[in-house]
Amino acid sequence: MKQFLDDIHGRYAAEKKALLALCSNGTGLSVADLSHELGTSIPKVTRVVNEMIQDGYLAELGKQESTTGRRPSLYGLNPDAGFFVGIDVCQHYFSLAITDFPGRVLHFTDEIPFTLVNTEESVRQMCEAIQAHLAGVNIDQARIRAYGINLTGRVNHSTGYSYSFFISEQKPIRDVFRQYLGKPVSLENDSRAMAYGEYMSSIAREEGTFLFLNVGWGLGMGMILDGKLFSGKSGFSGEIGHFPLLDNNQFCRCGKIGCLETGASGSALHRLMREKLSEGRPSLLSAAYKAGADLTMDDILDAIRREDVTAIECIEQIGSTLGKAVAGLINLFNPDMVVIGGRLSVTERYLMPPLRSAVNKYSLNLVNNDTIIRVSRLGNEAGAIGASLLSKSRLLGGRV
Repeated sequence: MKQFLDDIHGRYAAEKKALLALCSNGTGLSVADLSHELGTSIPKVTRVVNEMIQDGYLAELGKQESTTGRRPSLYGLNPDAGFFVGIDVCQHYFSLAITDFPGRVLHFTDEIPFTLVNTEESVRQMCEAIQAHLAGVNIDQARIRAYGINLTGRVNHSTGYSYSFFISEQKPIRDVFRQYLGKPVSLENDSRAMAYGEYMSSIAREEGTFLFLNVGWGLGMGMILDGKLFSGKSGFSGEIGHFPLLDNNQFCRCGKIGCLETGASGSALHRLMREKLSEGRPSLLSAAYKAGADLTMDDILDAIRREDVTAIECIEQIGSTLGKAVAGLINLFNPDMVVIGGRLSVTERYLMPPLRSAVNKYSLNLVNNDTIIRVSRLGNEAGAIGASLLSKSRLLGGRV
């Protein structure tokens, strides 16, 4: 196979790149479809498609259904043309997904231990950890076409800068990853990548306006507006957690008071639970708290799974607060779908009823009747899968 993309030049170069972009978001297109989309003749498109099949980029996927006449062939990306790797960076670990050229998930590993800090040396060590993991997976690393990296906080995917993991004015962190991984790198905010992964991997893809709330330690949002991932002018959209909604006198990590995140997030759940334990409320965690143990999010989520009444009351309060915010989003966007994801989505049984109740209470009935509200189907895989699919779409020029 020829060198990927760099060798698409000369005769029909523009058409070949346009074909890759068209096929990157489709399940199969006929020559007639491709001719219509490119605005060029069927004989020319046929020649270009044949060359790209010979080069290994495209493949015949089958025949188009037809009630009359000869059924035309459908063409799409060749699964053997390479791989894309997505990395979702969390506080003390990262998750990794591998997709093939058309975008099917081949591999996922959760919670690979690593703590990323704001130094180039830490990025280098993380790249070594990524490559060490890939060495144990049955793929040829030479055929990896691009990497997608998710980071929390403010990320500008166009410039490659992260302002949560800032290294220097001269060198964006994306370029540091690219230097040590040796392949193109797409950098993205974790919530937007999760939204894209969920959108592209499910029937939600059919929806035009799609909101994804990432309810983890913090609270973020990814938006698909009219079928495209929305980033805002500087790449900082989706900071729903810092919407000044609450009158609770709670300081947020951003330095403001009353941000939504202080009442609807993992950090809020942690605070509420400690407050109730300090009041002497009975709980499975009471003994550990009295002994001075440093209670973690996992401890609280485990207590909820074990039907701890105090922990359940806390998550129900989170759900009610989050539902009020979702009602506002529904009134504002009139979306086709709102998806709740992130770590707290595992508490669906207790989180969603008060959330839906608050939506019914605070949103306009005429508007919310059009909106589906559900929990993420990809769960903790959404971020890494989204990063992988985004790296593919951006490399091939697909609609993002």
